[in-house]
Amino acid sequence: MDENSLLNLARKYETPLYVYDTEKIISQYTKFVSAFSKVKKLKINYAVKALSNINILKVFNNLKSGLDTVSIQEVKLGLLAGFNPKDIIYTPNCVSLKEIEDVAKLGVQINIDNLSILELFGQKHPKTPVCIRINPHIMAGGNSKISVGHIDSKFGISIHQIPHIKRVIQNTGMHINGIHMHTGSDILDIDTFLRAAEILFNVTKEFKNIDFIDFGSGFKVPYKEGDISTNIEELGKKLSLRFNQFCKEYGKDITLMFEPGKYLVSDAGHFLTKVNVVKQTTSTVFAGIDSGFNHLIRPMLYDSYHHIKNISNPTGRERFYSVVGYICETDTFAINRRINEISEDDILAFSNAGAYCFSMASNYNSRYKPAEVMIYKGKDFLIRKRETINDILNNQEEHII
Repeated sequence: MDENSLLNLARKYETPLYVYDTEKIISQYTKFVSAFSKVKKLKINYAVKALSNINILKVFNNLKSGLDTVSIQEVKLGLLAGFNPKDIIYTPNCVSLKEIEDVAKLGVQINIDNLSILELFGQKHPKTPVCIRINPHIMAGGNSKISVGHIDSKFGISIHQIPHIKRVIQNTGMHINGIHMHTGSDILDIDTFLRAAEILFNVTKEFKNIDFIDFGSGFKVPYKEGDISTNIEELGKKLSLRFNQFCKEYGKDITLMFEPGKYLVSDAGHFLTKVNVVKQTTSTVFAGIDSGFNHLIRPMLYDSYHHIKNISNPTGRERFYSVVGYICETDTFAINRRINEISEDDILAFSNAGAYCFSMASNYNSRYKPAEVMIYKGKDFLIRKRETINDILNNQEEHII
């Protein structure tokens, strides 16, 4: 995945193009599992929403990973990728009772995050084990849009509503077999996880026969040289020690679960684009590329940083550019960024393009979604063809008006 390799892929498959390095994915997964090697029962469920191409899911299936899903479509993708239903957990938000019931029929683990649906589901399906998503009221995450465990969040059942949960259980006879939380993304401070852990342990004590505790994810990955990230080894050491102690207090070995997405696939992805125009204005030099927020929305949506490198001229003199897209709306990837001198037709490579990049792509401006390529055991495989006008029209119905 060096500059020459990426450049050759851009020439072979054209741009815009997403490229994923499976060796990096496997390395991250192995690193994560090793950090919690002291825990007797550990389960890693890859968050499908980060990158849902079925070929990537098959890589995780080969690693004996489970899946964290948030929609019935993600569940079905996981099943098609070969996952056993018991290795899939389904954690929706604001979906219909019918969707939850349809997923339950597929045999996966159900995780419910509001009292109303919990009661309705328990009344109709008291024998189906259910996990409960708790809102720990912890403000965490690198951005307010990806902080999901605070008191005003739409996610989870408040820790102050535990008596209500217990009353639903008593009235329905349903079985609660897991406790879950997810506080946010891009969390750097491991004390946040440790504080939330104590909250989850206290909640777990309120219920008998809990089989697993799911700590969600949110681990920060580095986005540029010198950037800091979550110290997964230190977290593994501290949380494993406390978790093992809690299992003794609880009287049984509970499974420790996580649902990482970005941590596993972010750094494995590169987004390759071609420069259409270099435009000088009175105050700015723009590098306009053959893409936009229809392909990579994170910088516009979350103010996220993606390192951008000119792989056509990696040793050229550095100049300052604002990198923008071709969408008929402001779509700025970088402002006044130092990049090796750019000319028309150069190829720019965006780093950390594995998570929440293609999976959030759209057909805005009726533009085609890009192709995807996976590097597996040293070979490149086209895992998603570039769209055509037929894909745009596929589900449209023409009528004579």
